Amino acid sequence: MRRTFFIILAALAAAPSFAASLDTAEALGEALFFDPDLSLNRSQSCATCHNPETGFADPRGAAEGAFSLGADGRSLGGRNAPAAGYAAYIPPFGRNGDGDWEGGLFWDGRAATLEDQAGGPPLNPIEMGMPSKAAVLQRLQENPAYTGAFPALYGGGVLDDPEAAFRALTQAIAAFERTDAFAPFDSKYDRFLRGEAELTKEEELGRLLFFSEQFTNCNQCHQLKRSPADPAETFSDYKYHNIGVPVNRAGRAVRGGKPGTVDSGLLNNPAVSDPAEQGKFRTPSLRNVAVTGPYMHNGIFRDLRTVVLFYNRYNSKDAARQINPETGAVFGMPEVPHSLAVEKLTHGPALDDRRIDALVAFLKSLTDRRYEHLLEE
Repeated sequence: MRRTFFIILAALAAAPSFAASLDTAEALGEALFFDPDLSLNRSQSCATCHNPETGFADPRGAAEGAFSLGADGRSLGGRNAPAAGYAAYIPPFGRNGDGDWEGGLFWDGRAATLEDQAGGPPLNPIEMGMPSKAAVLQRLQENPAYTGAFPALYGGGVLDDPEAAFRALTQAIAAFERTDAFAPFDSKYDRFLRGEAELTKEEELGRLLFFSEQFTNCNQCHQLKRSPADPAETFSDYKYHNIGVPVNRAGRAVRGGKPGTVDSGLLNNPAVSDPAEQGKFRTPSLRNVAVTGPYMHNGIFRDLRTVVLFYNRYNSKDAARQINPETGAVFGMPEVPHSLAVEKLTHGPALDDRRIDALVAFLKSLTDRRYEHLLEE
């Protein structure tokens, strides 16, 4: 299930043998995920912005590395494309037992499920740019591999109706995204839990700090399971928080914004209307975080250590700790100050360099085995 883009294209060209291999929703979804013909200019696939060779993130580096380039070669998204790895573990968007919003895809949860998310990019005019579901259906009908696979998996006549065909397409892509290719749980940390690897002293210190409620605030938002040893920990509570991320001026320009333009985060979700939710974004998983930068919803930080320093600034009175090492200037003010998660951000003491480096080392240990070589680049 881990064929590269070019292998998929070659398979699509060999319609008879490939058609015979598309006998599961997962296999069909894989083909669709890598198919650039599903974009207006036949130049972009899901894998373009969610490259499986780079942690299912976008490695292309447009607009200071934060925003993905659309199929037209000009348009840019207004936010940093989230990595698609482990996305199948994100719960559907809605209220949890405490009444808090959680789950959903995209930074603001506006796609309630993985299937909803899969249907977004093909029809988004600044992404894959297809004008309608009917136009997507026409592309599917062009390919004999698809005309055989879709009816076999989703019923006769599925490719006669744009709504039915598009719904089947999203279901197939979501099925592929639920495979182990996206969530292998085989990082050094996972191997450590299984007794197959040993953490270095620095990584072990970072692990203890990360899960400590006394010395850091990391697990306030980045621990889902009750036990630190849970083998299926995805390192996100999937809730929405405002952590005070500063404005990325490149992102503001992409959104066509002038000074004062605000990315309202969760408040942009059509299901949410409470102004108190403005500026909150869903907590991302930390799986593969070391190889899927830039960071934050607006891509404002490029280095993982900078992210840890950014959090640490809330607990430190040292003026030097208020400096962003990437710019040499003081960390910017929160884009949306009124909903800042002050209690969570100020939990725990300030950290010295040794502990900051230990946390970074631990975060690197969350890298899937297939991406560990990227840590050395």
